[in-house]
Amino acid sequence: MSLVPLFEQISPTDYRYSVDTLKPYLTEEAFVKYKSKVEAALVQVLARRGLVPQRIADEITRAAEEVTAIEVYDEESRTRHDIIAQVNMIRKRVSDEAKSVVHRAATSYDIVDTANALRYKDAFKQAIIPDIVGLEKVWIDTTRKEKDTLQIGRTHLQHAEPITFGFAIAWYVDRFGGRILEVKRSVDNLRGKFSGAVGAYNASSLFVQDSLGFEEEVLEKLGLTPAGISTQIVQPEFVTDLVHYTISAFGVLANWADDMRNLMRPEIGEVGLPRGPDVSRSSTMPHKANPIGPENIKSLWKEAMPRIITIYLDQLSDHQRDLTNSASQRYTPEIFDLFDYAVTRATRVSKNIRVHPHNMRKNLEISKNTITAEPLQLLLSSLGYYPAHEVVGELADRSVETGKSVVKLALEDSRLHSYMEKLTQEQMRILTQSEQYTGLASYKAEEISSVWEEILKEEKLW
Repeated sequence: MSLVPLFEQISPTDYRYSVDTLKPYLTEEAFVKYKSKVEAALVQVLARRGLVPQRIADEITRAAEEVTAIEVYDEESRTRHDIIAQVNMIRKRVSDEAKSVVHRAATSYDIVDTANALRYKDAFKQAIIPDIVGLEKVWIDTTRKEKDTLQIGRTHLQHAEPITFGFAIAWYVDRFGGRILEVKRSVDNLRGKFSGAVGAYNASSLFVQDSLGFEEEVLEKLGLTPAGISTQIVQPEFVTDLVHYTISAFGVLANWADDMRNLMRPEIGEVGLPRGPDVSRSSTMPHKANPIGPENIKSLWKEAMPRIITIYLDQLSDHQRDLTNSASQRYTPEIFDLFDYAVTRATRVSKNIRVHPHNMRKNLEISKNTITAEPLQLLLSSLGYYPAHEVVGELADRSVETGKSVVKLALEDSRLHSYMEKLTQEQMRILTQSEQYTGLASYKAEEISSVWEEILKEEKLW
């Protein structure tokens, strides 16, 4: 494709964020090909059942494979109906004997909804799921590598308690892993239909004795199963679930991207990115290293996330079918594309991130005098000093003012002498060596890594 028609597109998804590996499934050309696959499966089952000659089925199958989107759209400008246009393009290529067999007993959405389910399933199985598993693997590797790398934990953007960087990434490993399983489950649950104009098998019952079996046979040829019941359309919840969990996974990416770019702030500097495709200079300030990779992920999430509202709105269809989802559902492939684009960018960023342990320790040192306030107040409370929370809070404020540690101030406070004397040597070690107060951070980082490695292996995704 030349650049001129490419840049005449309206959607930036086409000219800026499209994923090449998804084009065989999510483009309009791909959609036409998948609708042709459904038409071909229909005639092949008719032939298998002896209802039409095999040569006719093969003739129609070959013709369907040749149909292109551009000719269908040209024909639709005349017919005002996309499926009639596609059927006409198939009939144009076959003998008079075969013409009446094309699309026999089918309604438009037997073709459209089944084709969508099939192409979404293929897109996820062949491209998106391998990509999200690839990102999960990178995060697992990072978690293990950095499981002992000391870092200050933050809540409300304030210094909290010491953790490790591996523990911080394990949070995303676990969250994203759960989304992977839900996405996979939703993909496996996509359904098709061949039940006719209102879903009651009126048309197919004219040709076959067992319309339910006929529907199963057509869909089985495509690797799908039928919905328990359909109207003119497949129950929308199958695709709704897939989009929901995709956007939920996208939210995990956006949260991770926010955390990483905040840690890249010069005044924090705990991680960084080398110059490259995910870092840009300012147009006027050449010293800057703008983290455009993480920012781009957040921005794409902001575009994709609100579209779930449209997906929920598309659950409503009057009686056996209306056309209010006809335009809106055409944008669903963009959600999948934007998500996969963000996943591949997050993978590249994750592989290139440079961890700066010295800055992590330096930042922890900022709060070294106060971050043992939690264990101090807990230990004092356990010894029966009930105002511990309030008193230690006062000591923390004085620590900031005086530069003395909370523990030193506690040792000097006459109210606390009798309690401080009861602390064990190990307890005092924890209170005076704040970097040791990391709980099970390292252990959890390793545990979560192992858990998800095993799960992905069990799911045959590793």
